[in-house]
Amino acid sequence: MNVAPKKSLGQHFLVDENILGVVGRLAELAVEDVVLEVGPGLGTLTRYLAERVAHVHAVELDRSLAAPLEAALTGLANVGLVFGDALAVDLAALDPAPRKLVSNLPYNVATPLVVESLERLPSLERWCVMVQREVADRFFAEPRTKAYGAVSVLVQLHARRAGFHPVSAAVFRPRPRVESVLVAFTRIPGPPFALVRPVVEAAFAHRRKTLANSLALAGLAARARAEGALAEIGRAGRVRAEELEPPEFVALAEALG
Repeated sequence: MNVAPKKSLGQHFLVDENILGVVGRLAELAVEDVVLEVGPGLGTLTRYLAERVAHVHAVELDRSLAAPLEAALTGLANVGLVFGDALAVDLAALDPAPRKLVSNLPYNVATPLVVESLERLPSLERWCVMVQREVADRFFAEPRTKAYGAVSVLVQLHARRAGFHPVSAAVFRPRPRVESVLVAFTRIPGPPFALVRPVVEAAFAHRRKTLANSLALAGLAARARAEGALAEIGRAGRVRAEELEPPEFVALAEALG
């Protein structure tokens, strides 16, 4: 069945099965795994996963893919298809609870989906996702670099990178005009999202401002209070958000109360 990818949904279908072995290795698939896949597309990766793990939850936004997906998954009883927006679906209600997220993520939702899955799906232990190179770079960017931002802090406070593999544009249809990579990471113990996420997002909301000014402009804390909290963690009042290491944001959130 010939299905045209939708540019508006950031769709780039995985069509070359040679990359699947790399996915399996980086995901460290095991027969008892329950896997969440977001954006199964034509089902190439879905079928590969279903043949190797206990269960696959495949969440697809595009209902026009129902027929080709069902055809691709014929004979596989361990796949649950869910049609809806993965950012709106109650993923925590999936049964059995997913242990790994393995996906060729649609480009336009890759960043928020990773952050939301870290926060909303405590059952997840490992991620293996295909994303744009610049997105993967942001996940584990160093402080004081252009790529370092709110997503870098939130990911690094809750995950450790475990694998990285460049992916040829030839494995997708249509061929993307950007570099893609497979990046794998595992969950580590981290601070409550409710504590750090508002501070981190407010800190980077006005990147060209000082951190204290950005917090004030975002309505999180008055500038004087923010400067006082920065002094408590040993930072000058004129420091910018990109200068703080991820653990310092936890200390700042605690200082702000």
